[in-house]
Amino acid sequence: MAWTLLGIAGILEIAFAFGMKSSLGFTRLWPSLFTVATGLSSVVLLSLSLRTLPMGTGYAVWTGIGAAGTAILGMAVLGDSIAPLRIFCIALILAGVIGLKLVSSH
Repeated sequence: MAWTLLGIAGILEIAFAFGMKSSLGFTRLWPSLFTVATGLSSVVLLSLSLRTLPMGTGYAVWTGIGAAGTAILGMAVLGDSIAPLRIFCIALILAGVIGLKLVSSH
């Protein structure tokens, strides 16, 4: 259950990042409210997952999902650079997230 909560928290972290972009510096009401809601929900679910998972593992996986997911969606949706080296670096982040999950005893 902790890994599921952590995965959802990571997805909410991606939504949080896109909400920040859409809020235009918190100058637009609905995107700003979305940003606050997804950010708080993400942190709450992270906190719940850390009841079971080691802190370092949970936090690293959460930030990895958020960073890699945001970068991938930025390329797919916002036209961010798809340079091969950038994709390789994102793959390294994902490899680290998968590796932490595989070596976790929880």
